[in-house]
Amino acid sequence: MTIDPTPSPKAVLDGLASDPQTRWGWFVGLPLRICLYVMVGLVVLVVLRRLIAWATGRLARDPESAELLATLTRPSPQLVARRAQRAKTVGSVLRSVASLLVGTLVVLLVLDSLGVSLAPFIASAGIVGVALGFGAQALVKDFLSGLFMLAEDQYGVGDIIDVGVASGTVEAVGLRVTQIRDTNGTLWFVPNGSVARVANKTQQWATAVLDVDVDYFADVDQARDLLAAAAQTVVTDPDIVDDVRDEPQVTGIENLTALAVTLRVQVRTSPARQWEVARRLRVAVRDALADAGVPLAGQRDLWDLAHRDDAPAP
Repeated sequence: MTIDPTPSPKAVLDGLASDPQTRWGWFVGLPLRICLYVMVGLVVLVVLRRLIAWATGRLARDPESAELLATLTRPSPQLVARRAQRAKTVGSVLRSVASLLVGTLVVLLVLDSLGVSLAPFIASAGIVGVALGFGAQALVKDFLSGLFMLAEDQYGVGDIIDVGVASGTVEAVGLRVTQIRDTNGTLWFVPNGSVARVANKTQQWATAVLDVDVDYFADVDQARDLLAAAAQTVVTDPDIVDDVRDEPQVTGIENLTALAVTLRVQVRTSPARQWEVARRLRVAVRDALADAGVPLAGQRDLWDLAHRDDAPAP
């Protein structure tokens, strides 16, 4: 006679109703085993959540990471906010994954203890997964793109980016959408799956670039010396010196037309500080060229008129 090692739930209930001793053994054995599975699952889940919170908290607060030392001498508010947002999003994903895995494992163990066949559940889960995959392709694409974006650290809160459909400052980063505030104050919600390329203007370092069109007949060597002196004045300003990464450079002739000679000034700066440095460069270059009598392109006639001996007083 062959005894079924895994009796059906009905057979178990029939046995409990007919035999008090079996009933007592069942209550002592199976419920305790199920409670043990649930308790162990809860303990494991709590431990995993605490470990995730500790790891993500350290990721958000640690200012001495190799990445930070390679890019900044001191943390900026933008970088701190970016790291905190990234850690928060990663922590949320890891907690959700941990809850799903532990919960699924506990449910499977409980069903197996009750003698329930798991094959139909596994087959149904596969069918549901395929149906969701076809019906929610865009959503899945957004989530996968968000995961890869977080893993590769393409951008974060405080970064100024251009994703094609929108450009501006990143205000929030999620697994499904990224929120971008443009210069007009409009808040854009961009699905991560629709981002084909990202131009990050504030990651690691930046460059302040100023193209100056001087008059065609101006002394190019003199103009270059004036631009270099003006740039040196800017980078040694106490308000700017901490944002400058390298010595300013004045390149050769970048462009030549019948009316102008284009010279370029470049200064490497900290992230998101290139625009302020460029604004100060414009003021310093304008003053230096005006004091030395070097006209900009298209100003030759106005310059000659303003410096004639019989020119009317302003």
